[in-house]
Amino acid sequence: ENLPRLKNVIFMAGMKFGSTKNLAMTWAVNTYLPAMVAETFRDSRIVAYSTGCVYPLVPVSSGGSTEIDPPEPIGEYAQSCLGRERMFDFGSRKYGTPAVLIRLNYAIDLRYGVLVDIAAKVHAGQPVDVTMGFANVIWQGDANERVLRALEYCDSPVRILNITGPETVSVRWAAQRFGELMGKSVHITGNEAETALLSNASLSQRLFGYPKVTLDQMMIWIANWVQNEYELLNKPTHFEVRDGKY
Repeated sequence: ENLPRLKNVIFMAGMKFGSTKNLAMTWAVNTYLPAMVAETFRDSRIVAYSTGCVYPLVPVSSGGSTEIDPPEPIGEYAQSCLGRERMFDFGSRKYGTPAVLIRLNYAIDLRYGVLVDIAAKVHAGQPVDVTMGFANVIWQGDANERVLRALEYCDSPVRILNITGPETVSVRWAAQRFGELMGKSVHITGNEAETALLSNASLSQRLFGYPKVTLDQMMIWIANWVQNEYELLNKPTHFEVRDGKY
């Protein structure tokens, strides 16, 4: 209530890691808090972070879930994130609040992300599990740019935008590529499942253009960073999880 009422709001709060051990707090942060924000900032434009985890696992050959596909969240974390979306949608419909929901997966920087997880395992000589065999990634700076520019596209009822990179990235290929870049042997475990958590971001790419930082550039930067043992956040993404328990 004490926060200033602003023209533009970007909502970034959320709880994921450790959510399985604290489900009540997960729902409070991911669903109850958004309901209060939607009420308090009903006269603002709101861009709210969501997640591609609200989608089901889809066939790898599908090209990923699109914004018009129905959500089928796996596990309580993803269910609570769909709850966050529903609360902002409710506020938008009740008050006419223009809003965009950003279904993001997965943002990458030098210290954190799916590619960092893979590179760190290759560097340490640890096996890379390829059961969740494919993923989408986007450079954090490109993701941030799209989120800010999404303020132009706020609407009521809410608009949904998938934000990720254009490629369906093979985890096995990424591990092998990091092995080449760092001069390391690669140890693979598991076999690729026929489905994965994938999003199709063609709509947002039509609106904003393709990401400026390419997949290969990300991997070159990350390989150099990890190989030199620079600082990591040491927060694994758990992108390998298939049962929604984080």
